[in-house]
Amino acid sequence: MSQTSTAATPDALPPDPSKTPVRKGMQGHPWLTLLAVAFGVMMVALDGTVVGIANPAISKDLDASLADLQWVTNGYLLALAVCLIPAGKLGDRYGHKTIFLIGAAGFAATSLIIAFSQSVTMLIAFRVLQGVFGALLQPTALGLLRNSFPGNRLNMAIGIWGAAISTATATGPIVGGLLVEHVSWQSVFYINVPIGVLTLVVGIWALANSRVAGASNRIDYLGVVLLSVAMFCLVWGVIKSGEKGWGSAYTLGFMAAALILLALFALWQGRAPEPLMPMVMFRNRSFSIGIVLMIFMAFAMFGAMFFITFYLQGVNGLSPTETGVRMLPMSVVMMIGSPIGGFAITKLGPRIPIIAGLALSATAMALLARLGEDAGFGATMLPFVLLGFGLSPIMVGATDIIVGNASLELSGVASGIQQAAMQVGGALGTAVLGAVVAAKVSSVLPDRWPAEAGAYDKLPHGSREAIEGSVAQGFPPVDPATMNGPTMDAVRHASNTTFLDGMQLAFTIAAITMAVGIVLALFVRQGEKREGAVAVHV
Repeated sequence: MSQTSTAATPDALPPDPSKTPVRKGMQGHPWLTLLAVAFGVMMVALDGTVVGIANPAISKDLDASLADLQWVTNGYLLALAVCLIPAGKLGDRYGHKTIFLIGAAGFAATSLIIAFSQSVTMLIAFRVLQGVFGALLQPTALGLLRNSFPGNRLNMAIGIWGAAISTATATGPIVGGLLVEHVSWQSVFYINVPIGVLTLVVGIWALANSRVAGASNRIDYLGVVLLSVAMFCLVWGVIKSGEKGWGSAYTLGFMAAALILLALFALWQGRAPEPLMPMVMFRNRSFSIGIVLMIFMAFAMFGAMFFITFYLQGVNGLSPTETGVRMLPMSVVMMIGSPIGGFAITKLGPRIPIIAGLALSATAMALLARLGEDAGFGATMLPFVLLGFGLSPIMVGATDIIVGNASLELSGVASGIQQAAMQVGGALGTAVLGAVVAAKVSSVLPDRWPAEAGAYDKLPHGSREAIEGSVAQGFPPVDPATMNGPTMDAVRHASNTTFLDGMQLAFTIAAITMAVGIVLALFVRQGEKREGAVAVHV
């Protein structure tokens, strides 16, 4: 097997991939690499948006409880978060193409098996396995881009990569709603199969299995265990915080365990002969700030958008398909904004586009906090458009900072860190803002509960919990069997205004998070991209 290599030098620039000798056909061509990568990430992004819409149908067909449905998502999230960084390391060691294709094949195969699930236990188990394969696919996708595009074209490639994610995200709610309403919940998993096949066909033909010249095949097993268990404790603690409470010994215990294990991991990385995550990466200020910005972006985006769907379906009474249509302006703008953000970062550097994106996103969050009970399409369109234009340069810029400032031989690890930061930020946003909304509902609803529905403090404790849980999700607890029309209207109004108070607070926190991000982005240095060893095409 022939190899093409270049000596590793600290200041060496990567060769132009279009001029790199390859074995056959168009293997290693940067734009075909981008096409294959786009198919892969679209499959994962589409899956992330359609599964939530399928949950009610899954619950009815498989007799799943609310806790079961939470595990349909949380099991996938846990596996993804635990495996992302080790998966990036595997790509660096054994070739990004190999690991990417294994991830794509496994993701499509587990999707097919999930569609044939006869029990919710089987579904959850294969969702966990799907998370493992998703972890293999995502960081290696960015590693392939990092190895295929030189620095002056990497930003544009990441922008198009972001647009592919946005396209899948945009179509997910609409496609998922149509499939669930007119076919079955199983069909939302079937659609991953043809996309997976396309990914494999293009990937096998077009990708170059690049790795670093002289890279060792040794794996830091102790580092993998320490980091994986630490990530498990962190994400598990966040997931269970809504049930156990943020101040409970249970939640604090898992958080403390995560901090201790992360500290032990950092100490070990300084001594390990082949560290999983060399701590020298974090000496680059832009790299470290990029990770924080990615966490902030995901915290605000996933946390806030979680409640927008509740608002549109619960307060506005829209169907899943109508909800997807209402959110379409944001998704369409993100498709356009991601390449524009990549172009702007190429011309201006990451600092100005990221700051502009954070400012637009903070403004959008502030506008969303002002929505009322009867807000129509016009009221939501402006903040959605601003949010779409705002999130795009943040995602592209933070990704560029993280992946671009890592040396070439650590591109897979850097990509894994980027994806892990997004997952942790999203989990924190959903859990923290969820707790904020729930606390606001608990404090406000008793005073607003209409007298004609009965004295609130006289209701059984379990009934009050069920009512507050329903209101926190935007759904008024009206019961036509026991309430007359005026009483239902009064309960609906009290519930909606209470939920809106909680949502307003959540969006305000999200806006403040974006504003803090602006301060951090001021310290991002431009022109810090460092290249490491040149990749070998095997």
